[in-house]
Amino acid sequence: MEKCSLLLTAPPLVVLLVTALNPGDADPQRLPSNLTTSPTLKTAEAAAGAHPTAGGRAEGKKEEHLDCPPLGLESLRVDDSQIRASSSQRSGLGPQRGRLNIQSGIQDGDLYDGAWCAQFKDRQQWLEVDAVHPTLFTGVILQGRNSIWSWDWVETYKVQLSNDSVGWQTCMNGTTEMIFKGNRDPETPVLGLLPTPTVARFIRINPQSWFSNGSICLRAEVLGCRLQDPADRFEHDPLSKDDLDFRHHSYMEMRKLMKSVRDECANITRIYTIGRSYMGLKLYVMEFSDNPGKHELGEPEFRYVAGMHGNEALGRELLLNLMQFLCKEYLKGNQRVVRLVTETRIHLLPSMNPDGYEAAYEKGSELAGWADGRYNFEGIDLNHNFPDLNNIMWDAQEKAADASKVPNHYIPIPEYYTREDATVAPETRAVISWMQDIPFVLSANLHGGELVITYPFDCTRDWAPQENTPTADDTFFRWLASVYASTHLVLSNPDRRVCHYEDFQTHKNIINGGAWHTVPGSMNDFSYLHTNCLEVTVELSCDKFPHASELPAEWENNKESLLVYLEQVHRGIKGVVRDKVSKQGIADAIIKVDGHAHDIRSAADGDFWRLLNPGEYKVVVWAKGYFPSMRRCRVGMEPRPTICDFTLTEIPAQRLKEIQAKGGRVPQDHQLRVRALRLRKLRASTKAINRRREKQQLQTRRAS
Repeated sequence: MEKCSLLLTAPPLVVLLVTALNPGDADPQRLPSNLTTSPTLKTAEAAAGAHPTAGGRAEGKKEEHLDCPPLGLESLRVDDSQIRASSSQRSGLGPQRGRLNIQSGIQDGDLYDGAWCAQFKDRQQWLEVDAVHPTLFTGVILQGRNSIWSWDWVETYKVQLSNDSVGWQTCMNGTTEMIFKGNRDPETPVLGLLPTPTVARFIRINPQSWFSNGSICLRAEVLGCRLQDPADRFEHDPLSKDDLDFRHHSYMEMRKLMKSVRDECANITRIYTIGRSYMGLKLYVMEFSDNPGKHELGEPEFRYVAGMHGNEALGRELLLNLMQFLCKEYLKGNQRVVRLVTETRIHLLPSMNPDGYEAAYEKGSELAGWADGRYNFEGIDLNHNFPDLNNIMWDAQEKAADASKVPNHYIPIPEYYTREDATVAPETRAVISWMQDIPFVLSANLHGGELVITYPFDCTRDWAPQENTPTADDTFFRWLASVYASTHLVLSNPDRRVCHYEDFQTHKNIINGGAWHTVPGSMNDFSYLHTNCLEVTVELSCDKFPHASELPAEWENNKESLLVYLEQVHRGIKGVVRDKVSKQGIADAIIKVDGHAHDIRSAADGDFWRLLNPGEYKVVVWAKGYFPSMRRCRVGMEPRPTICDFTLTEIPAQRLKEIQAKGGRVPQDHQLRVRALRLRKLRASTKAINRRREKQQLQTRRAS
């Protein structure tokens, strides 16, 4: 029999262990004879080929095992002081770097390298984790070193356990010491399950063999269930008091949850789709409004987008949590939520890349790795797939005699981007079309793998690797980013640990996207230059795909930030541009704010929203065929918009003739016409591609 033998002497833990294994059943007459007895587990060899679920567990055909969560090396719940090693090559490769999925900087040799690496190449090296409390250890996940310069990984290892970090026992395979299979490359996480879950406080990973041309280097996570000590009378508060569905949802489960929210709050919700993924999964959006399905005059439109990278799963779950929260709190009469729903039209897209998410979900939270599911089915990174309008604008400014005359908003999609053979993902096409249909004012794009808020521009001039590249609305973007960062429970903690290799606290946890790293074709930049909508990127957590047990805490970390950021859509000025005679709203009127080289346009009904910091502004509005109008509008400190309406007088036909006779030019909105034409071409090519893809998929199904 394979077993990992280690006995604890404290009798009270026996009852607690049975409670952990069989919740609700602590009958002393049914105690196992050995404290380490547990449900049947696969051997380490079998586990290497198992398929873990979203919770990080491995599934067998007939066998089950205890689903214990990670201790938190990756999520940083495990402090640096809890990790020790036999030796280290240098401080940048110390035990504190032996965390699953930790990323290194570009330069080797600094304090933030991509693994723990032993100083010596022998079988006496080890990485030790102190769980602090008695813990039922069930497994280890191993990964090689993250580096663009070196290839290092551990191929086999032993696991040792201890109660005092002095006396150690090795997991056994019968009468011999158990050898666990490790890695064959630097990045793929490999799960090794203990043949028998074992209670201890300390665990060691003891490498036995490693890549022949490399060093002993590894990143790790440890799976284990903490046992409660009966002598500890302190009752821990639940991680969240909100009654929400805290788990990772597959595509079908997500759809079911969204429908349940719609049914519970039918008067204020609507589910609609904006398109399909490459594999045909619908891109679902949940809308919250007191008048679902309709744009109301003067009411701003807001959106949250998550899951652009499919393996960055936290944003997806946070938006599903937010749906449930808004519904429940509205029904309870929470005045803050009621005000948001009645004064804002809220759109939540939880999964922009469902194909990528399903690939990551199939592997599980711990085994999905750093890149599995990041791209869509075609291998396209959606975060680089929008048209690069930045350099189109900058090039035009450099060539123009007067750069101030170059259009700074509503820049049309390039002609090449509209063709059927353009490398444009169906998910990207769907979002662009969505942006055209709804006059969004404010948005946030939820990502994961870091803790920082970034704001446009994301793309740098001439694609420089790193360069601060501010927009005309830099001060307001910084405000938006600061609002989220300052209310996030982890971001606002000055004692928090660096996720990987960059200390964003030196930037107050916000940074210009280009100053971090250039991202040509980002959704943020496209939203700013092609529509009226301001958008930031929220990097939610160090762990891209946190374990389900961590979701309640992550909800609490982000709940206030999600709400307070949403409320910023009501800052600045808003109004309606109307015809003086007919009183009808004027669509596509241009709103210029003096001192801000970025204009916006009125929506179909003539209403507009211009997000601005407190101050007094000179605002000029003009539309084709109308005389321009100017007003001074003051924005106060209060989080509510200043009403700033405009009435335009139509230019008489005779006056137009006089202007033209004198050689004058009547303003023409050539840019708007080109923009509309390019969008029609993009939608036409999208329909053609979709028809062709559906035909191919139908033929494939028939052939199978």
